Amino acid sequence: MTYYGAKEMANSFRTVRKNTIQIAEDIPESKYDFKAAPDVRSVGQMLVHVAMSTDFAHHVHDNRITDMKTVNFQELLQKFSTEEARPRTKNEIIALLREKGDTFAAMLEGMSDAVLAETVTMNPGAEPPTKSRFDLLLGSKEHEMHHRAQLMLVERMLGIVPHITRQMQARMARLQAAAQPAR
Repeated sequence: MTYYGAKEMANSFRTVRKNTIQIAEDIPESKYDFKAAPDVRSVGQMLVHVAMSTDFAHHVHDNRITDMKTVNFQELLQKFSTEEARPRTKNEIIALLREKGDTFAAMLEGMSDAVLAETVTMNPGAEPPTKSRFDLLLGSKEHEMHHRAQLMLVERMLGIVPHITRQMQARMARLQAAAQPAR
């Protein structure tokens, strides 16, 4: 019996993307050029990178690639880098996050258990040497969560309390209020 399949992964990814979009909305456009360090992506660049990162998963899975040695990584990286470097407004970035997220979640939702179980051979030297499509696709969500954590730290650096923290603080305040004796 499987408890986590394509539908659950799609729903989980939608939650991750919804939280990323909330961060994108919470950070003022005037701070989209902010970099936490000199040689890292700016807020805007990181958000575009997150939006575009699902394109690699689409390439691998839409083409039913079973051996990563057949992927022209240089060509893909050049294509993705060019697209990531294109100037965009905050609204355009948020729209891109929504569009790419919806497309990726729909792809996930449509995958069968048999497709998710297929094995993909990784590049020589990779550990493990093979992965299931499920594991590779789950990696897309993990990649976004990695960058979302960076963005939450950037929010703190900009003086913004992340929305997840605000939500937790509101829950705690309600619990404390409910625990107070009636006067």
